[in-house]
Amino acid sequence: MTTEGCEALEALGRTRLSRNFFMRDFLYSETASEYGVRNFPDHPDAAIAAARQLCTHILEPLQETFGRVHVRSAFRSERVNQVCVDRGLNCAPNDQARGNHIWDSPDQRGARGAMACVVLPWLIDQCDTGMDWREFAWWVHDHLPFSKLILYRELFAFNIAWSEAPQRLIYSRIEPEGVLAAPVTASPRIGEARYADLLARLKSPPNS
Repeated sequence: MTTEGCEALEALGRTRLSRNFFMRDFLYSETASEYGVRNFPDHPDAAIAAARQLCTHILEPLQETFGRVHVRSAFRSERVNQVCVDRGLNCAPNDQARGNHIWDSPDQRGARGAMACVVLPWLIDQCDTGMDWREFAWWVHDHLPFSKLILYRELFAFNIAWSEAPQRLIYSRIEPEGVLAAPVTASPRIGEARYADLLARLKSPPNS
């Protein structure tokens, strides 16, 4: 795939990644827009391949279970991520972002991966009416082949990543901050007792 010109960007955006997601869903960047930086992968085929894994194995199951997945931030080019770092905009350095928000380059272990920051309106509503957000974290632990899950208080947004060498790390930036599940190559199920309220709410009709 060519990487030059508006036509190349349009062609990339039209690429279907899974049943419900297209590459266009992941290309918008406030940083790129604000500072006039083109958010286009240096290696489009590699970015698309990683994105398809993220969508198929992580985002589609989330949407099927919880309803609409709203993408806040996802793919960043090397240049966009560097601008973000240089401006102090809470982005990891490029060598740490590869295999995460930089989809078209492998991480420091040589593993391919992709990360997106998303919001689930369902999760916002349930947490606002008393559900413990940690129940969602444990549900993800037991049901999805994720590599990293990092949860935030604002809108209960979270970074979630797929990797060909998953770390299975869950980290919270919600008080009390810290590691909920340390990186492991394989981890046993937590069990439904840890997210029983979440399961009950999923079975309840809307507005009940």
